[in-house]
Amino acid sequence: MQLDDNLKYDANGLICAVIQHYKSGQVLMVGYMNRESLGITIKEKKACFWSRSRQKLWLKGESSGNVLHVKEIRLDCDGDALLLQCDPVGPTCHTNETSCFYRMLHDDETLTLEGDGIAEK
Repeated sequence: MQLDDNLKYDANGLICAVIQHYKSGQVLMVGYMNRESLGITIKEKKACFWSRSRQKLWLKGESSGNVLHVKEIRLDCDGDALLLQCDPVGPTCHTNETSCFYRMLHDDETLTLEGDGIAEK
């Protein structure tokens, strides 16, 4: 089995990448990869993404130092999503939270902060 034969990129040439802490299983973030950023990720063992807002490659941690060291990459059954199990250096979220998923939605549709207590909104 070859990787490219099993991946389904979207119309923009991107595939969703869920980033998970390799020890705890905590979901840290979701990003998008194109063929080039996935190739860099595989070669360098550091998570690299395609920034949809900036329209350029983005090596996680290039400015903050908060690198995601890739331990394992898995494909979902449909080949349209990736799971990267990573060893993070520092917080993953740009708000300095460990995970980007620090806001919890309640049944009454209110949100509370349930992260490390660093983010303010």
